Amino acid sequence: MESTAKANLQGLRVVSFESRRAKEMAELIRRYGGEPIVAPSMREIPLSENHAALDLLPQLEAGEFDLLILMTGVGTRTLNEALRTQFPQERIFAALRKTTLVARGPKPVAVLKELGLEPALTAPEPNTWREVLATLSSGMDLSGKRIAVQEYGIPNPQLVAALESLGASVAPIPIYRWALPEDIGPLRAAIQKISQGEADLALFTNGAQVDHLFRVAAYDKAEDSLRQALRKFVIASVGPVCTQVLEQFGLKPDLEPAHPKMGALIAECAASAHRMLAAKRAV
Repeated sequence: MESTAKANLQGLRVVSFESRRAKEMAELIRRYGGEPIVAPSMREIPLSENHAALDLLPQLEAGEFDLLILMTGVGTRTLNEALRTQFPQERIFAALRKTTLVARGPKPVAVLKELGLEPALTAPEPNTWREVLATLSSGMDLSGKRIAVQEYGIPNPQLVAALESLGASVAPIPIYRWALPEDIGPLRAAIQKISQGEADLALFTNGAQVDHLFRVAAYDKAEDSLRQALRKFVIASVGPVCTQVLEQFGLKPDLEPAHPKMGALIAECAASAHRMLAAKRAV
């Protein structure tokens, strides 16, 4: 009974661009009966000489920031690890405890919990910068507030501009950046499969995946053929942030789960992908 219920991707070739959780995503696809095509598209690179991150601790101790917005779990952990290269852990804890911490969602909350800390505010789902902004603006007067924002691979000018429009001064703190994988062979092979119609469903769980996919396609002057081919695919986006990037590249996702989670994304694909694919390819 369970295997029948979960075989809703049966016969579908599913491209996953997930990197850090590539094996987990492939297993989820198989569990629902699909054939995974794994094409890791990114790697996280800590900034080697990150003066902005290292300078943050003395700034927090001096009371130069009223709030610290933590945008990702990986970034929160990486920030702590970067600070530990220069400062003792207890000193880091003391500085964070005297600062109002704001979490974009459950992942930075989980890392803070591991460190014995709690955020003062947590943005609700779908955990975009808009929910961060709404949570802050409804809970306090931001005029004159000094805010540090932990970036998550790419800058977020919309959040910075929105906070500044409410009277806050904002300092982005870059923690890490996204780079292409050292081996782009699987990504190139996936682009070829997509362009030749040898796959059916494309899963995107991070906006940088979209950017990197088209960057690699550009190496082979294949952006237009890739874009055209994807319009005959079922395109699934994990959430609003990822969807915005897809739209920048002229692609509209067919699926976006109510909860921006990997499991919810696969479950929704399993429920609807066959029907959506048939409709798109009938045109």
